[in-house]
Amino acid sequence: MQSQLLLTDFASDTLQGLSAYPKYLSSKYLYDDTGSSIFQDIMQMPEYYLTNCEYEIFTTHRNQITKAFHENRKGFDLIELGSGDGLKTKILLESLIEQSASFQYIPVDISKKANKELVESLKREMPSLDVAPRTGDYFQKIKELNGYSGLQKVILFLGSNIGNFSDEEVEVFFSRLSTLSHKGDKILIGFDLKKSPHIIMEAYNDPHGHTRRFNINHLTRLNRELNANFDVDNFEHHTEYNPMTGEVKSFLVSKADHAVDIGDLEQTF
Repeated sequence: MQSQLLLTDFASDTLQGLSAYPKYLSSKYLYDDTGSSIFQDIMQMPEYYLTNCEYEIFTTHRNQITKAFHENRKGFDLIELGSGDGLKTKILLESLIEQSASFQYIPVDISKKANKELVESLKREMPSLDVAPRTGDYFQKIKELNGYSGLQKVILFLGSNIGNFSDEEVEVFFSRLSTLSHKGDKILIGFDLKKSPHIIMEAYNDPHGHTRRFNINHLTRLNRELNANFDVDNFEHHTEYNPMTGEVKSFLVSKADHAVDIGDLEQTF
């Protein structure tokens, strides 16, 4: 009789993805401590245009944006989903502090290390800022923050984070946001526009190899946390861009037929 496994979310989602056809791995698990560090390298590449573009928007329009956050002059919670290093958000935080806005900043990130480093940098740069970090999955934290303080909520979902979701996950995300939100709450979401395939491919299949390392690290994480035996050298990174839908897909392509054991799942794939 097969044993009944008590699986973590990571294990359960991995089992679901590798049992599907075609196989897939959930992109949210790219962001362990190592993955988050590699993503910082990606964001600093000149080819990764999103960071500089959003930074320019916030620098140019910061007062207009932040005044809209607290136009009723009441206190509010500023909740950022996928806060990372907070580089761009700090522009908005500085503007809010200059305006003497009454708010608490709640950064939510799946990486404990990223959250820790963000809080430490904010303590140095903005010691008066009230920060209450949360570490974990967006969906779980959205549920936890429902009714958190009773204050107005301003939710940030910046960069290309929304692009990490499948169509089904986008529907679930906005559905759960609606349960968190109440009359007067606000949300600011970053959406990328369609661009030349050359620009997109340079950003998501970069010549420095950072994006490859970012995706290969997912297999390394499976080996470490789920007792798998992926030979990471047996995989190539491949990226496709659909100019009609504006969708970028990353693939890890096996160079040869082989089987992989995942001990914590008691499965071979």
